Amino acid sequence: MPHIDVPAPVPGIRGLMAAKPASGRRLSELAEQLLRAASPLTVAERELIAAYVSYLNGTPYCTGSHTAAAAHAFGGDYALVRAVQRDPATAPVSERMRALLAIAGKVRANGREVTEQDVAAARAAGADDEAVHDTVLIAAAFCMFNRYVDGLSAITPEDPAVYDEIGATLVGQGYLPQGVA
Repeated sequence: MPHIDVPAPVPGIRGLMAAKPASGRRLSELAEQLLRAASPLTVAERELIAAYVSYLNGTPYCTGSHTAAAAHAFGGDYALVRAVQRDPATAPVSERMRALLAIAGKVRANGREVTEQDVAAARAAGADDEAVHDTVLIAAAFCMFNRYVDGLSAITPEDPAVYDEIGATLVGQGYLPQGVA
């Protein structure tokens, strides 16, 4: 049960944002910008970063919803997302993505751990400055989102089908509430 009263029994961050609609709107806009706006990273790659950071942070709701969103964005490939969560160094992703996930993992632990060598490795693998920037910002933002969800004990379903539906909705409709552009 959430630590605060939420207007309806809505799972995860959506239930928490409903308790504070003005903040919720801004958080939704941030997620939409980070995960859907123009970027050298695909939607699937950005969702993969969100799923990886959420997994490392041990946030079940965000891990479930963004694992599903990444899998849907990768054409239903849950095995790929789970392989990244287990070990991005051996997962079947590009060297570019592997280098960006290494940066995301360091940002998650302590942003000051990201080195010039990490950025150089990402560049050598084909990432440009915008891809590095977007990776760092997504990783940092998902640390905040994860702590928001965990800190207020958001409703966290146990049924994987719930997350599959959430992921499909996120990929198909994005992060802004329906009817809002």
